[in-house]
Amino acid sequence: MSIVVGYLSTREGEAALTAAVAESRRRDHKLVVVLSRRATAEEHAVLEAEADTVRDRLDDADIAYEVRQLRRGHDVAEDLITAAEEEQAALIVIGLRRRSPVGKLILGSNAQRILLDAPCPVLAVKADPE
Repeated sequence: MSIVVGYLSTREGEAALTAAVAESRRRDHKLVVVLSRRATAEEHAVLEAEADTVRDRLDDADIAYEVRQLRRGHDVAEDLITAAEEEQAALIVIGLRRRSPVGKLILGSNAQRILLDAPCPVLAVKADPE
């Protein structure tokens, strides 16, 4: 089994990765990091550098892992749900960003879709306030 985490180089993405690493250690499951983006040709080098940074961090964490860079143009929710299904994941970890009082009425569409359509439990974490 594995743990699937959606990663962006944001505070929320970092919080999700930290929580996913902890869950991977606790459960002794492989970690699958999904970097899902619609990127132009010029942005590929930036995305590759971001993936290398994640790999370096996970090498230091001493856990089994895989980093998937998905540039197919699907939405993030679809990419995470598909990865969880392919891996028969035990858990999906996502980061949530803080919202204004009005924004709290509506959860982000990707987060909502993952929570509702995931084939396994979802751990939603938020970043520490600055």
